[in-house]
Amino acid sequence: QLQLVESGGGLVQVGGSLRLSCAASGFTLDYVAVGWFRQAPGKEREGVSCISRTSDSTDYADSVKGRFTISRDYTKSTVYLQMNSLKPEDTGVYFCVAFPGSSCDQWKGKFFEYRGRGTQVTVSS
Repeated sequence: QLQLVESGGGLVQVGGSLRLSCAASGFTLDYVAVGWFRQAPGKEREGVSCISRTSDSTDYADSVKGRFTISRDYTKSTVYLQMNSLKPEDTGVYFCVAFPGSSCDQWKGKFFEYRGRGTQVTVSS
């Protein structure tokens, strides 16, 4: 069964940090671009970050630039989202997606075939 699994979410205070992980089951993430999205109650889904297949290109939502960093470990076929200086507005369910291709071009509106169930991130003030 092909699926993505996220981990690393939790409850953290304002200004704290979390590192989310995204791993695949049944296939490898090494050959595709990977994105992170988040969904907060009552809000639209928001694209957070994307990393290209070769890691030579990354992109971030304006709301997280300078605070979040996306990376990947090819030895573990895992993509990470390091989140620092967290704010209450970062609260939501974060999920990763695998794009059918290697680039992050127009990734926020790009079709994705696989996504994980998500991991909850709660930032308390």
